[in-house]
Amino acid sequence: MNHFIRTCCTALVLLAAGGAAAQQPIVIKFSHTTTPDTPKGKGGEYFKKLVEERTKGRVRVELYPNSTLYKDKEEMEALQLGAVQMLAPSPAKFGPLGVKEFEVFDLPFIFDDYAELHKITQGPVGRELLRKLEPKGALGLAFWDNGFKQMTANRPLKAVTDFKGLKMRIQSSKVLDSQMRAIGAIPQILAFSEVYPALQTGVVDGTENTASNIYTQKMHEVQKYLTVSDHGYIGYAVIVNKRFWEGLPPDLRATVDGALQEATQYVSEIAKKENDDALEAIRKSGKTQVITLTPQERAEWKKAMLKVHKEMEARVGKELIQSIYRETGFDPNKL
Repeated sequence: MNHFIRTCCTALVLLAAGGAAAQQPIVIKFSHTTTPDTPKGKGGEYFKKLVEERTKGRVRVELYPNSTLYKDKEEMEALQLGAVQMLAPSPAKFGPLGVKEFEVFDLPFIFDDYAELHKITQGPVGRELLRKLEPKGALGLAFWDNGFKQMTANRPLKAVTDFKGLKMRIQSSKVLDSQMRAIGAIPQILAFSEVYPALQTGVVDGTENTASNIYTQKMHEVQKYLTVSDHGYIGYAVIVNKRFWEGLPPDLRATVDGALQEATQYVSEIAKKENDDALEAIRKSGKTQVITLTPQERAEWKKAMLKVHKEMEARVGKELIQSIYRETGFDPNKL
């Protein structure tokens, strides 16, 4: 009888433990490299809020902004190993993985505005690009905007010749390397978290980034000039670990995906305003002189950088570049 009672008690304890375990929420670790007050940071916060509300706590999103968990070079491997479940890296990060087509977003002056951009990121070309990540153990779920890039340096940048000899920080991208060389600059690859001290100490002379990234990372405090050029685009591909995503219960996966699509729309709506506000804050700080290019000066930049499109055809795919031209109406022969 005592043995029977002990057996029953053990069974009840195990059952209770199993029930408690069943109540443990599924955790999505979402790591990224920007601060919480950037479009990506705010998108992450909004996504977390929607997921946790709609799943009633069955899924918890843990946000790790500003490279607090992994830096640029580490985060992709962490996702593939399952150490994190979600990332939002810039498309340039996929080149080292062997998915070079994403570097098409780095081509200078390939998009003139958000309307042209969204024809790609929200259309069939973008969906086909996201599918290319599956063999790498990742699933691409959406594109998030950051915005269009500006140039900064400690000398005024107006004419193309002003770049000659400048050490300019870039992300790890063959396209961006080619872009800087096309205007006479010397490209320097640095992780995002290392840019401010490199600018501060003169390891690099300047950089390119969105106004929101420049302002929130305080780069404007160690750069005398910012040129509003809108010459390139920075965005992010929101990706998840494939095994984790496919292992989610179907109802939860649908709920999380719905939250992500809504967060994507939210980021699209705030990105331009965030950058406009950041540019105005930089201007008001008095620490950086903001230069606006004339139409003729911008045309000179565009003409100098356009050869990068041709140079990168073999790397990112001539047909992909042509498909973007067709979608956006861009005609390089008219420059």
